[in-house]
Amino acid sequence: MPITKLDEIAALVVIDLQKGIAAIPAVHPMSDIIDRTARIARAFRERGLPVVLVNVAGMAPGRSETPRPNFAFPLDWTELVPQLDHQPSDCIITKHRWGAFIGTDLDRELRQRGVTQIVLTGVATSIGVESTARSAYDHGYSVALVVDAMTDRDADSHRHSVEKIFPRLGETCTTDELLALLP
Repeated sequence: MPITKLDEIAALVVIDLQKGIAAIPAVHPMSDIIDRTARIARAFRERGLPVVLVNVAGMAPGRSETPRPNFAFPLDWTELVPQLDHQPSDCIITKHRWGAFIGTDLDRELRQRGVTQIVLTGVATSIGVESTARSAYDHGYSVALVVDAMTDRDADSHRHSVEKIFPRLGETCTTDELLALLP
């Protein structure tokens, strides 16, 4: 079911649109994802709605079957892409896990602002975005997922999240559909 409404206090939560990750090839052009997210961020700020910019600066400990990158991250790896136009009113969350809730102050920051709904954009659809959506749902937030403002390195993973997982966690929409709902 497509998005039906925005809560009075909805927050935009942007996942991992940072220089290091934006340089990695993705299914959809990263410039389109960044441009759409920047449009949404401007609209939220103009209406006094919270904007949360999330970057990732590390990985969770533990073993996995997929090898971890074995290289030194460039110095600007965690810097947010400049198109997001970071403002002093924005909340910055640095995470060390896939999702933005675990091990961060995201829930506290959202609750202090009276947020009842989060609107998600960013990368990677099947990892950072999906993990954050799952936690948001578990924390009791309404979740809106802007599917044309997110991408993944793998087309099948992106499609699976958008078609199978996201409808169970919230409502999906495009950038234009979301912007049309803003007062």
